[in-house]
Amino acid sequence: MNDRYFHPTALVESDQIGPGSRIWAFAHVMPGARIGSNCNVGDHTFVEADAIVGNNVTIKNNVCIWTGVVLEDDVFIGPNATFTNDRLPRSPRMAQARARYEQPESWLLRTIVERGTSIGANATILPGIRLGRYCMIAAGAVVTANVLPFTLMVGSPARRVADLCRCGEKLNGCYRTTTCVNCGETPAMRFHDQDLELLTR
Repeated sequence: MNDRYFHPTALVESDQIGPGSRIWAFAHVMPGARIGSNCNVGDHTFVEADAIVGNNVTIKNNVCIWTGVVLEDDVFIGPNATFTNDRLPRSPRMAQARARYEQPESWLLRTIVERGTSIGANATILPGIRLGRYCMIAAGAVVTANVLPFTLMVGSPARRVADLCRCGEKLNGCYRTTTCVNCGETPAMRFHDQDLELLTR
């Protein structure tokens, strides 16, 4: 049974929406956008063609997910968070810039938001950046470079201030060696076989 729900005012032009996902009022999902299962897409959200949203993703109100942005599973995007996909933007209709925009590879930069990441309200993510698994971007932060997994980033430009558990609580040390006093998760529990590459970063 596919229990998807699209609000009557939502404009959903993609047929790649997974079961259990809910698209709320005045959201617009363009043709070619992909949204996984059990997602919640808030009011006035825009998901552009070829953007990819994984499973169990929460996108709060007034967020634009542009072409080139990939949200992996279990990601949280707070209200009014801003993504970008062009580091040197000009109007493609301007004569001096028109040729640059004829091919996506001339301007489009991909942004990868890895599994379990949380992005706070009004944060800005510059293009071409990778946010590591289970990191947290504080409200209002401006992220200008890649972010390590399990880290809390604050400020403008964003800087690392702590390591985090998967539950979201601050750790009293490094995520590779510290057990969480909140949930009891150990470093061994934090890393599954598919996460072993994190140990070499």
